[in-house]
Amino acid sequence: MKLTFIAALLLILISCSSVEKESDRKSLIVDLLSLDSTFVLDIRYATANNFTKTVLYPSAKAKLRREAAESLVSVQRELKGKNLRLKIYDGYRPLAIQWKLWEVVPNEDFVANPKKGSRHNRGAAVDLTIIDSLGNELEMPTGYDDFTEKASQQFMDLSVEALKNRALLKDAMMNHGFQPIKSEWWHYDFTGWEQFDILDEPF
Repeated sequence: MKLTFIAALLLILISCSSVEKESDRKSLIVDLLSLDSTFVLDIRYATANNFTKTVLYPSAKAKLRREAAESLVSVQRELKGKNLRLKIYDGYRPLAIQWKLWEVVPNEDFVANPKKGSRHNRGAAVDLTIIDSLGNELEMPTGYDDFTEKASQQFMDLSVEALKNRALLKDAMMNHGFQPIKSEWWHYDFTGWEQFDILDEPF
């Protein structure tokens, strides 16, 4: 009887340890290119080509929590079947950088309040668009970080091509566990983002 109890206890401990290790693996921050080198990066905050007109990142890297990153690889795989690929504008963003963005645009429709932290600060949000086989961006409602009503997912006074491409991106992302936000066609949150802590680890 004692041996049976001890064996059962050991099985429970091993099972809990395995679950914990899997959870740790999913929550690791990983470089997207380490999982799929065919992502194209256009990390705007590593250049002055962004709405702050300032270089905010020391290097042009795109990182996400592993679970989100693996799902994004699945999006890329789906689009490759249509001879298309993803271009990444931003992924994980340290909280210190969030404060700098908030100083320029203190509007929660477009920049998360750093007091609350953003999905980007959790490594669970990505800004992106679609490119064709030649690397050209497909026509979308606006450019990246356009803080006008045209950037909204609900804005419909657009060309047929822009509407079609916005829907293509939305469908592909939602097929693999990402959710859009109303104000920005390029921004997607990974489902379950709230399970991840806010980070301020530099690149």
